[in-house]
Amino acid sequence: MALYAELHRHLGGCVVPRVLWRYFERHAADLISRFAEYSEFEDFYTRPRNTLDKYLELHTLVESVQTVETLPYFIYRLLRGAYIFENLAYLELRYTPYLRTPEHLGQNERIDKMTEIVEIVGKASHSSEYPILNSQILCMHSRLPYQVNKAIVDLAARNREYVCAVDIAGGDHYYAERMDEWVSLYNYARSLGLNTTGHLYETTAGCYPQLLPYLMRIGHGIQIPLLYPELLPDLAKCGQCLEVCPTTYLKTGTLQDIRQLKLVFDRCFEAGVDIAICTDNAGLHNVRLPFEYENLLTYDIINFQQLQACQDAAFRHAFTWPHSQRPASLLNGLLKPEPAKVLAR
Repeated sequence: MALYAELHRHLGGCVVPRVLWRYFERHAADLISRFAEYSEFEDFYTRPRNTLDKYLELHTLVESVQTVETLPYFIYRLLRGAYIFENLAYLELRYTPYLRTPEHLGQNERIDKMTEIVEIVGKASHSSEYPILNSQILCMHSRLPYQVNKAIVDLAARNREYVCAVDIAGGDHYYAERMDEWVSLYNYARSLGLNTTGHLYETTAGCYPQLLPYLMRIGHGIQIPLLYPELLPDLAKCGQCLEVCPTTYLKTGTLQDIRQLKLVFDRCFEAGVDIAICTDNAGLHNVRLPFEYENLLTYDIINFQQLQACQDAAFRHAFTWPHSQRPASLLNGLLKPEPAKVLAR
């Protein structure tokens, strides 16, 4: 069994359409009443959108039903699919905890409720049945106020048992108007010893070099090799890794053809910048991690040697993977322990 690491997957986008449909049928039929049958819902849920903003609207559909009561249900099914169908050994699951709290509460009450959300996700994610080593990345959000985003950073710092890093998510073109806040928050996170990543250089509107010095990994980052390749030597020097999610760029209209990613991989390999291949929103795409690998190979974007380099990079840049365990040895099959024993280390 090949064991893989997934560094960029959203809780709001990880629910595959069939699981979400069945949940709606049983508990929220009004949300799917306009669809005559499942195939219509699947088409709506997984079809490409014209912009990143329209694509992100789908997250609100799932966030509305990911509550204190239902999160264990969704996470169990996520782990089951990831373990059985994707052979994941390691998973970092990211989300904005504030958006899982009751909307009728006041801001301070919702901030207080975030601790419960993190604990529920953390406990539900540790399954002896599907022993995937995993951790949470808490996302600040471009549409949330400073007080909430700072509370998310503080929450991450207080819950290192469950949380491995902080991120910024939401539409990236909204960052510009509050850039001083984001610099301050990331500087604060680093001062607390937190790991950092961030959705940056995904679209042409989301290119902010001011934030690069604060990030240990870059969520997406494809516009750097495409439009700003002069930045690549600095990324290599700092050991920053790009979290590239191939299907996302077709679903958001960021790229028109997956083969446009060949330049991304070629320039990064040439400059010595690591890439971890990820799914981003495996449920919204109905595409699991092995298919992302296969697609890149099929379109001659990378070769098998480069694929293994990306798989190794995912383990090497994982925030909580036990780095004494060499990922290349796992992938080459030179070490063959039982998965549960590997994950227990």
